[in-house]
Amino acid sequence: MIDDRQLTIHEAHRMLEKREVSSVELTKAMLKRIKKLEPDVKAIVTITEELALKQARSADDRLASGNGSPLNGIPVLIKDVICTRGVKTTCSSRMLENFIPPYDATVMERLNDCGAVVVGKTNMDEFAMGSSTENSAFFTTHNPWDLGRVPGGSSGGSAAAVAAGEAIYALGSDTGGSIRQPASFCSVTGLKPTYGRVSRYGLVAFASSLDQIGPLTQDVTDAALVLNAIAGYDTRDSTSVDIPVPDYTRCLTGDIKGLRLGVPREYFVEGMQPGVADAVNNAIAKLEELGVNIDREVSLPHTPYALAVYHIIAPSEASANLARYDGVKYGYSCQDADSMWQAMEKTRQYGFGAEVKRRIMLGTYALSAGYYDAWYLKAQKVRTLIRREFDAAFEKYDALVTPTSPTVPFKIGEKIDDPLQMYLSDVCTLPVNIAGLPAISVPAGFADGLPVGLQIIAKPFAEETILKIAHAYQQATDWHTKRAGI
Repeated sequence: MIDDRQLTIHEAHRMLEKREVSSVELTKAMLKRIKKLEPDVKAIVTITEELALKQARSADDRLASGNGSPLNGIPVLIKDVICTRGVKTTCSSRMLENFIPPYDATVMERLNDCGAVVVGKTNMDEFAMGSSTENSAFFTTHNPWDLGRVPGGSSGGSAAAVAAGEAIYALGSDTGGSIRQPASFCSVTGLKPTYGRVSRYGLVAFASSLDQIGPLTQDVTDAALVLNAIAGYDTRDSTSVDIPVPDYTRCLTGDIKGLRLGVPREYFVEGMQPGVADAVNNAIAKLEELGVNIDREVSLPHTPYALAVYHIIAPSEASANLARYDGVKYGYSCQDADSMWQAMEKTRQYGFGAEVKRRIMLGTYALSAGYYDAWYLKAQKVRTLIRREFDAAFEKYDALVTPTSPTVPFKIGEKIDDPLQMYLSDVCTLPVNIAGLPAISVPAGFADGLPVGLQIIAKPFAEETILKIAHAYQQATDWHTKRAGI
C-alpha cells in the first residue's frame, strides 16, 4: 500500500514490527487508495476515516510497548451485516439505513482486542440475500478484474475491496457461499469456518442455522491469522461450540503428502463453463503432484437436492428473522399511516427490496399451515441425508475438492431479472452450509481472463486440514499473487 503494493497481513506486520512504516502511515495510504478507487469499484458503504486514524494511533502506541498481535495496526474492512458500536450497520438496506448499533459483535470485540484498524463497512446484497451484490439498496459493486462484471455476493463488497487493495483483509458472512463465491469471482482467498466455530453474536441474522462469519484475504496464511483472532466459544451465542481453538498457522507446513482427497462428480454440474472445469482439473492435478491421493470417482448423490433444500430452509428462517422489522422498535418507520397495520405494511414496502420480499414470501409460504410438513419438514429431512452423506465421505477422505462456482463472474445485469439462474451461482457452495462444514476457496487460475476458484471442504472443525491443503497449493502456484489491474 505504501508503494501502491497490495500487502498481505504478514507482510504488513513485518513492516510494522521493523518500524519501516507506522500504522498511521499505512492507514492513510489505505484511505488514499480507497478514495482513488471507490468511484469505480463501489465496494464500501461507510468510510470510517476518523475512527481508523484514532485506532491506528493506538496501534502505534501498542507497537511501541511491544504488542505482538499480527493484526495490530492492520487496516480491515467489515461487511455491513456485522454490528459495529457507534458506526452505521445498514445491511445495505433502506430498513437499517441509519441504524447505529450500541454494541460490537463478538468478532469486532476480538479484532479490537488485537488492535485492528477499521477503515469502513462494505457493500453487500441486502440482508445478505443474493449472489452478485446487485441487490444492495444503495449501489452495485463492481469486480476489480472487469468493472462491467459482478464481484459475487453477498460479501461482494468485501471481496472486491480486498482484490482492489482497498483493505489488507476483510470480514464477510457466508450463508450459502457468500464468502467463497465472491472470493472465487475476485481471485482472493475466502474461508467459511465450521458452523459454531466463530460467534454469530452481533451478526444481523439472515438464516440462523446457516450463517457464519469468516475472512477474505490475499492468501491462506492471512486467513489462518484472522481465524486465530475471531474463532472461539462465546456464551452469548447459543450455537457457539465450546472446543479448543488451535493456532491455525502451525498447520501451514507445505507438506500434504499422503492425504486422501475426493473429487465429487456431482459438483461438475451441467452447464459448467469449460474453462472453469479445466482450471479446477489443473488445480487438482497440481495437488496430485504434491503427493496427495486423489479419488475422482466420489459420488454424493443427494448433492443435487441441496439447492432446493437451501431455498426452503433459508427463506423460512429469513421470514422469521425479518419479522422484527415492524417500524416500532428500530430501523425505518413509516409515519404516514392511518393505522398500526398500515404503518407496518408501508414500512416494509419501502424498507425491503425486491429480493428480500421474495424470500420472505417464499419462507412464509413454506412455514404456513398445510405446507409446513410438505416443504419445510421435508427439507430438513433431506438436509440430514446430505449431512450424513458428507460424514460417510469423510470416513474415507481427509477433504473434498470441487469448483467454487460453475462460472466466472457474469456481467452486471445479466441475471438480475432471472432469480433461478442467480440462485444456481451458489450450487457448489450451498451443500457446505447445509451440513455446517468448513470450506475455503482459493484462486485457481483464469478462464477467458476471469478468475476461477478451487473449493476445499473438510469435516466439522477440521479447518486445519483445509488450510494446510490450500496453503500447500498456494506455495506451489502463483495464482494468489496475481492482482487486478485497477
